[in-house]
Amino acid sequence: MKCINCQTDNKLKDRTSRGRCMRCGHQFAFEPTTMTGVKITDPMFAKAIADISVNDTLFFTPKQLFYLLDRRSKPKIYDGFYTIPGYLIINIVSGIIVGSWTATIFSEWSIAFNLVMFLINTLLIRQTFIASRSSKYPYQQRQKFAKTLQVWGGIVLVFGIGFNLLSSSFPLFLASSAIGMLSIYYGNQKIDKTPANNQNFTIDSNQFQGWMNTWTEINSLAKVLPSPRDTNANATVSPDVSAYSFDRLVVCDRPEIAQFLIANNFHFENNCAVLSITGYPQSIFDITMQMLRRNPELKVYALHDCTPKGIGLVDRLRTSPNWFPDNSAIIIDIGLLPRQIMAAGDNMFVLSSEQNARDARQLSAQIRQDLSAEELQWLELGNYVELESFSPQKLIQILNRGIAGSRDLGGDDSSLILLGGTDSSIYVVDSFG
Repeated sequence: MKCINCQTDNKLKDRTSRGRCMRCGHQFAFEPTTMTGVKITDPMFAKAIADISVNDTLFFTPKQLFYLLDRRSKPKIYDGFYTIPGYLIINIVSGIIVGSWTATIFSEWSIAFNLVMFLINTLLIRQTFIASRSSKYPYQQRQKFAKTLQVWGGIVLVFGIGFNLLSSSFPLFLASSAIGMLSIYYGNQKIDKTPANNQNFTIDSNQFQGWMNTWTEINSLAKVLPSPRDTNANATVSPDVSAYSFDRLVVCDRPEIAQFLIANNFHFENNCAVLSITGYPQSIFDITMQMLRRNPELKVYALHDCTPKGIGLVDRLRTSPNWFPDNSAIIIDIGLLPRQIMAAGDNMFVLSSEQNARDARQLSAQIRQDLSAEELQWLELGNYVELESFSPQKLIQILNRGIAGSRDLGGDDSSLILLGGTDSSIYVVDSFG
């Protein structure tokens, strides 16, 4: 493993004897040979930090780093293993090895050859079927596994019948027929038409927190954001500044996202205020709202996770007395919606929880009327997607495009949909990312 300080490659004996680089003495944070489950090295962790922060130019939340490391820890074997070319390679290589082995040991080698190849293909089909049902893989990838089983079953049946006609080998015919029908059967078992496409994390959250603690004891982690802390102490704002107002306001459904945007100067670059629905940052919340209410042309952008509570953000902004109940501000939903998730396929990291399923069933009629039957079904299955599943750079780029695309609401902008009729002042951005 290379030292992240001097790039010297340290062998296992050198690392375990001292725990430090043999050249510069820098301490290693991780030793993959002693880890259980997901294994990680110092260079892997350092590269993840550099990538998520774009070489220390952007702040990020711990959960954004968690998502990145989890994506990179996903098993990559499905890229070529559970495919028709992968199946062919395995069978060709296995056939050569098994054929030469059985021919030297058994006089009736063809029976032994067919039996061993049958067992190999049965194991291969079994593992592919297990992968097709595993939430470690994206839903679309699981469907591809099932398709592989169907196609492979057809190939084996056709070639098995053909070889049987040429060689008149009844054992070969039986083996190929059994493998083909078994593969087709399991492939058809996995075709799932429900909208659920949730995944599980590969990394345990406690394991990740342990990595973070170990890393910060040894190395720098300057761009990671701490938990947002509200304070009741109101900041002093000069009268000249307080007389000013913003043209735009971004309201986040969670303080972590508001903190992330503020830390990365999103408010300066877009000349907008950034607050959370919970009142973060509390020290400037009251004075900021006073400034915002002075602007009759104010546009409010609702940024939220694709959760029942997040989707209800727009309704809270329009009905809560703390926000804009008098219909005085234009509200534009630039958050995540189920229709966007379902259209994106494997490009979104979909999770599921019973709590979100319960919250979805309790959505008000006002909120439900703007969601399709498919979206409601998706939510009631407990599915959800978090904004922090996007990298800092990607999330900021998406928000910039969303705000830029809504500057001219009177224009012919197909990315914006007006909700509630022509008398409404609530819009939604049709796509996310």
